[in-house]
Amino acid sequence: MLKAVIFDFDGVIADSEPLHFKTFNMALKPLGVEIPRDKYYSDYLGYNDIECLHAVSGDFALDLTADQIDKLIRQKSEFFDDLAASDSAIIQGVPEFIRMLAENGIPMAVCSGALLSDIEQMLGGTDLKDAFEVIVAADHVSRGKPDPEGFVLAVQRMNEQKPSREPILPSQCVVIEDSHWGLQAASAASMPCVAVANTYPADQLTSYADVVVENLAEVTITVLNGLCQ
Repeated sequence: MLKAVIFDFDGVIADSEPLHFKTFNMALKPLGVEIPRDKYYSDYLGYNDIECLHAVSGDFALDLTADQIDKLIRQKSEFFDDLAASDSAIIQGVPEFIRMLAENGIPMAVCSGALLSDIEQMLGGTDLKDAFEVIVAADHVSRGKPDPEGFVLAVQRMNEQKPSREPILPSQCVVIEDSHWGLQAASAASMPCVAVANTYPADQLTSYADVVVENLAEVTITVLNGLCQ
């Protein structure tokens, strides 16, 4: 039976990935680097900010120090905050899907490679800001997706937050993802997963997901229950 749902954030709840792409390049511009769009989406999309900049450092022969990476992350975050207030958008079908889960008493969490400040910034002006019991962000883990650390931590924190509730098992928690990195992480955490083809074509996700949909409006409680043991 379904006991919880964990959402990725970028590309699942909010159409924020273009903002990340844009603000990475804004931060890197003084170094004479511009990440091509195709390279960002094929190579870097599943990374958190630190992992992305480490990869960029190697790919573009920047040899960035830890201090330089920290500075770039701060600059990128400032750019993101400035743009998010005007450019962010909740993806169509998400509010209705979350409302359906809430009406059925299903606890929800977020597990994302984005920074907590970015997630809170984008949720702050929406009706979804109080929908999630737990948010696990890049700030909270040492290894990003496809490592399962974030999903394992999300379930652990949900159980700790409500100790009087029957514990949620990984097999009872459905993950909603849009990338193969996230789907691989969910699989490694022994969690059933639904892929939403918001970022990649459906045929690129089928080998990693239990169910692939074009929009969350296609997913019912019956479908979610059917994925859980």
